[in-house]
Amino acid sequence: MIPKEEHELHRRRRGRNFALGGALLAFVLLVFAVTIVKLAEGQAGALQGF
Repeated sequence: MIPKEEHELHRRRRGRNFALGGALLAFVLLVFAVTIVKLAEGQAGALQGF
């Protein structure tokens, strides 16, 4: 069985999806790190604004 050639559009879309996924992962890690730092500094009172 011969594998189908991947179209240029699909290749570009997959690259864009990886870039967007990486940006989303970086944002989640940033929010997680800020939360951990705030909890470690004892600023739990700042999180009670909800």
